[in-house]
Amino acid sequence: MTVINRRIFVLGGLATAGTLAVPSLASAAVPYPFTLGIASGEPDSTSVVLWTRLASSPLNADGQGGMANADVIVDWQVSTNETFTAVVANGSVTARYADAHSVHVVAGGLAADAEYFYRFRAQGHISAIGRTRTAPATGTFGRDLKMAFASCAHYESGYFTAYRRMAEDRPDLILHLGDYIYEDAATAGSVREHLGAEIVSLADYRRRYAQYKVDPDLQAAHAVAPWLVVPDDHEVENNYANMVRADNSPALTAAQWTARRTAAYRAYYENMPLRPAQAPSGNSIPLYRRVRWGNLATFHMLDTRQFRDDQACGDGWQACADADLPSRSLTGAAQEAWLLDGLAEHAATWDILGQQVFFARRFDTAGAAAMDAWDGYRASRSRIQQGWRDRAVRNPLVLTGDVHRAWANNLMADYANPNSAVIGTELVCTSIASGGDGSTTSTIPDVANNPHLKFYSNLRGYTLTTISPSQVRADFRAVPLVSEHGAAVSTLKSFAILDGVPGLEAL
Repeated sequence: MTVINRRIFVLGGLATAGTLAVPSLASAAVPYPFTLGIASGEPDSTSVVLWTRLASSPLNADGQGGMANADVIVDWQVSTNETFTAVVANGSVTARYADAHSVHVVAGGLAADAEYFYRFRAQGHISAIGRTRTAPATGTFGRDLKMAFASCAHYESGYFTAYRRMAEDRPDLILHLGDYIYEDAATAGSVREHLGAEIVSLADYRRRYAQYKVDPDLQAAHAVAPWLVVPDDHEVENNYANMVRADNSPALTAAQWTARRTAAYRAYYENMPLRPAQAPSGNSIPLYRRVRWGNLATFHMLDTRQFRDDQACGDGWQACADADLPSRSLTGAAQEAWLLDGLAEHAATWDILGQQVFFARRFDTAGAAAMDAWDGYRASRSRIQQGWRDRAVRNPLVLTGDVHRAWANNLMADYANPNSAVIGTELVCTSIASGGDGSTTSTIPDVANNPHLKFYSNLRGYTLTTISPSQVRADFRAVPLVSEHGAAVSTLKSFAILDGVPGLEAL
């Protein structure tokens, strides 16, 4: 295998130039390799991950994006301004053919609580410019944090207008809580169609990520701010639980299912701005982790798929006594202990759980609930809630995706007793596109049985928060439709969560 090196230096190279060269006529003949955009993620107080994946023909069926079987040198720069006259970090990295020409640069030596701009160069071409930032240093709060979170972007269900509107809000940080892609086959008559059959192989997953990532609205959201990401189920297969499949469609042997998980986790890492510590090993990937935002917030990013017990009573919406079994866990014992240990640190004003599935209780009149959510793992939820009470966690806040609806919920000491103490808060973002246009209904389902549920919307969008030492403000943002591109966004409802006062205050 050869190494393609098309670096063009100005005034002695990147380290001294401060600018990237304009491509020569010869290099301009090489197809543009940054069709999948750029991204940053995982910020701490001195560093941030910079990501890109080279693909000159991104939708090729082999998943290699039209790139030759050769490694490519990629140059990168970080600057304090968009004109790159104040470069503070730069270097080169090898984009390997074996990794689908993805790169994960840990750009270090940066100032805390600071805004930066970054870009790449490869094969004589310069990428778009991205905006990123670092976290405040330990012992400081930094400026108020404007953080958006989102989930569930089914390509066939509609356009990604909500990503564009999120980018226009210019958040400092974006959390994506899963279902970044969907694995299903093309469906005729959809707003827009997936390429090919249900994805199973590494080439399939790589091409599916490419189909999503060429979307300009998604690229805008990645370019505007660093991301923290966790997957849910559709990055692998619908409603899988650890090594258990929800069904046998498509039919796979045990070895083929293991190979599918391995391919899915590898492609997820290749396409996300994650640190090298999150690189997969075979059919597992180390995703649960803590990200500290100075003394303002600690983000406990959870994995609710790899370690869970199988859904009780055959999954679905069930009245199921087995959901109460103390032995059942959504997180697995090791992750549960890790979470409770982190909550005991009292490292920040806000302890924020970034996770995937509905956390608060939601029973219908027959006592049935969603077995894929925390209602299917009630003892697991109780241990975590009691754990943060025992550890005197001041401000527990759960962020959730998955359900294609927006909700705002009080978390209760005893869900069977509406007069029991409010001990935390859950904010649930709606989907970016999954579920299609939705409706304008705001009637809260099952509220008579669950008075702790305080808000509901069935429109597509995202949640925008502003986090300060004194409160978290949450604005539920929505677009009226996704079957057409370019809809305007509006705020449906706003809440405040006050420091030391669990629960929602309507604004």
